[in-house]
Amino acid sequence: MDYRVINVIEKTVWDLMAKVLEENHGICTCFKCRADIAAVALNSLKPRYVTSTKGEVLARADSLDQNTYIAVLVALAKAIEQVAPNPRHEAGLKP
Repeated sequence: MDYRVINVIEKTVWDLMAKVLEENHGICTCFKCRADIAAVALNSLKPRYVTSTKGEVLARADSLDQNTYIAVLVALAKAIEQVAPNPRHEAGLKP
C-alpha cells in the first residue's frame, strides 16, 4: 500500500484558484504566477494533513465548510494582489 501525506487545504487552494483566475481577466495565469499565488496563499492558511484517500475525501468535505471556503478565498485574493503587480517571470511569457 502506498502512503503519502496530503495537505487538503493545498488542493482546495489550487481548485479555487482556477475559478478565481478564470473570473479575473488580466491576471497572468502562467504556471510560475499560479505557483507564486498558491505559495503566498498557503503560507497564510492552516494546513490540514491526511494520509489516506478516505481521509482526504472526509477532510475535503469537512474543509469546505463556509469559514474555510471564505478563508481560502480571502488568502487567494491577498496573494493575487501581491503577485499580480510583481510577476517573477520573464516579460512576454504567455500562460
